[in-house]
Amino acid sequence: MPTVAPSTSEREGVPSFRVGPDSIEVVPLTATIGAELRRVSLARVSRDRALFSQIKDLLLQYKVLFFRDQDISRAEHVALAERFGPLEDHPVAGSDPEHPGLVRIYKDLASKPEHYENAFHCDATWRTAPPMGSLLRCVETPPVGGDTIWVNMAEAYRRLPEHVKQRIAGLRARHSIEASFGAAMPAEQRRALHERFPDAEHPVVRTHPETGEQVLFVNAFTTHFVNFHTPENVRFGHDYAPGASELLNYLVRQASVPEYQVRWRWTKNSFALWDNRSTQHYAVQDYWPAVRKMERAGIVGTPTF
Repeated sequence: MPTVAPSTSEREGVPSFRVGPDSIEVVPLTATIGAELRRVSLARVSRDRALFSQIKDLLLQYKVLFFRDQDISRAEHVALAERFGPLEDHPVAGSDPEHPGLVRIYKDLASKPEHYENAFHCDATWRTAPPMGSLLRCVETPPVGGDTIWVNMAEAYRRLPEHVKQRIAGLRARHSIEASFGAAMPAEQRRALHERFPDAEHPVVRTHPETGEQVLFVNAFTTHFVNFHTPENVRFGHDYAPGASELLNYLVRQASVPEYQVRWRWTKNSFALWDNRSTQHYAVQDYWPAVRKMERAGIVGTPTF
């Protein structure tokens, strides 16, 4: 149980509490999602099993955790992420050559604004087994802008109207890298990407494998429902396309509800650790041509069934 001694944040008027023998300071950032953890070294978490267990419990509770001013090497970054499981690479974004699985998301003057990150999405749901989560470090941040928003998709599902919950129970949807990253590629390259990563199918409502929560699991990678065209949903053929697409668009838009969100202002050597199974995120691209450089370790997940 957390101690009752007031923390620095409490004296400043920000509600917080401390947990564990190391007295990690937990500062919830909204009533729905996200907490900043203070008085903790991620370098030490990468080596300390008991401390890691505390962090994992807090992650399941808050869904995304934030840390500032972390003195940690790339090797320790990778080691910490690997405590959750093996790391995965990305077919489009490059990895650090000395640390496979540490994906470099570098936006600088050589880049131009693009549209993959500035959409609410759950990482790599185009995989049969989407990532369990990610540990993201800010290497360089613009003087203003470049925030990231995370969304609690368990809360988004919980607050759906009951008739919508009934309508989507049992629905499954297709997720595609070809229709997202591949869309900007030449046709031959796009088809090769599709052959390497065929579209994946996931339940519209996913059960979180550790918490048991029901999670709304559609996002910017979702193209269509695969089992909507039934006599119960479609009276005539022309009911199918608008009926299914309108319902899918309604569900995807739930991620844009501010009450389900937390927004993080990056600083150099700040980190975010999030549960990809129950959240979506949106990297705000309001800073170009300023520079923003991030490094992400994505953790291999399990099939959604």
